[in-house]
Amino acid sequence: MKVIICGAGQVGWQIARHLSGERNDVTVVDNNPDLVRRATETLDVQGITGFASYPDVLDNAGARDADMIIAATYSDEVNMVTCQVAHSVFAISRKIARLRSQSYLDAIYSDLYRRDHMPIDVVISPEREVAEAALQRLAAPAAFDTETFMDGKAQLLGLRVEEDCPIVNTPLRQLTDLFSTLRAVVVGVRRDGRLFAPESGDQLFAGDEAYVFAPTEDIPRTVEVFGKEQRKQERLVIIGGGNIGLAVARALEERGKRTRTKVIERERRCAERAADVLERTIVLNGDGLDSRLLDEAGISRADAVLAVTDDDKTNMLAAVRAKAAGCPYAIALINDPTLLPLMDPLGIDAYINPRATTVSSILRHIRSGRVRSVYSLGDAEAEVIEAEVMSTSSIAGTAIRDIDFPEGVLVGGVLKDGVIKKPSGSLRIEAGDVVVLFSLADDVSAVEQLLQVSIDFF
Repeated sequence: MKVIICGAGQVGWQIARHLSGERNDVTVVDNNPDLVRRATETLDVQGITGFASYPDVLDNAGARDADMIIAATYSDEVNMVTCQVAHSVFAISRKIARLRSQSYLDAIYSDLYRRDHMPIDVVISPEREVAEAALQRLAAPAAFDTETFMDGKAQLLGLRVEEDCPIVNTPLRQLTDLFSTLRAVVVGVRRDGRLFAPESGDQLFAGDEAYVFAPTEDIPRTVEVFGKEQRKQERLVIIGGGNIGLAVARALEERGKRTRTKVIERERRCAERAADVLERTIVLNGDGLDSRLLDEAGISRADAVLAVTDDDKTNMLAAVRAKAAGCPYAIALINDPTLLPLMDPLGIDAYINPRATTVSSILRHIRSGRVRSVYSLGDAEAEVIEAEVMSTSSIAGTAIRDIDFPEGVLVGGVLKDGVIKKPSGSLRIEAGDVVVLFSLADDVSAVEQLLQVSIDFF
């Protein structure tokens, strides 16, 4: 597949990294020569320096025979015009644009993106994606990371293994004997900074971070098995009233949650906008690092704090200060993945990585054929892939034990006729089943070959 990626920032670079690693023909376009140079020197991609919306620049990038264009520059307008040029001049069949402005995303203007108007096939909103990720974190306070699969029937949970964890030092194969009716599967473990797919004889040790896949109805018991508590989230303080904080507060109001929410926003203009939009949420204008303002917001009585300003360090410090004031659960928005190892020492319970969230959302629409969902873990270290098995796939009609999966791949669950089955060696994968696979980054291309995804798409 020939793909043009417009924008070589963090998101564009990660998408290029994924696609080039899977032997796609990738060209990166950016008006910053340093970013283009970084992409071409570190990845197997071609680079073009120039404005992505210019027809001659796209022509030089190979737009005449491209299969897809991904417009992920920092400008909404450049992304929109790029898709228009790609459609009108070069007839590129699939166009994805990242748009930030809420006005462009309002449902009443959705006709704008029809093919006879502004032909964008998929619109990605980072703020909406991050807001949804924040709501998922709040719904699963025992986990540091979470994502839903199989239309909400299953979840991936990131759980830290503590000293008092009941299953610490227990071989994973024994979990089936100890909890025979539990359909939870440990698909990934991060130990000493390295993420790997565990084998049945591996044990979990204190300090590990385990990624566990389980049906939604098994989540409370899974959390209990790991020695965690499911805490109620009735009082929430949001630090940062921009697009993300506002979206979370609005979602909580619209969903009829009984959560009593307070928002702290430093910029008066943003605070006033939030106060105008929100009906049952108290908005305070001031610095989220001000201990007196945190006291006014009732941080010591809050069940959770969500720090989502546009500055990583502010979010981390606000989360630490809130915890010091008595708030039991803190979530921080972190853009820089190099800061993630500091979460545990600082006592921050969970984080949201906007880059990984946006990359996962774009990958979900890039993957060929019957791939229904993709979630990127860590610093693009692994992916959790949900896909429908096609009759043309080599794994259709085959027992799991007989499938030649790479070492870095594990089956998390199989959906058969609406029922989630825990994977076992004898379980046979049939056409029409939906499977969820954990795959280390180096093995993703092998997974797609097993699924024969590309055959079914174009």
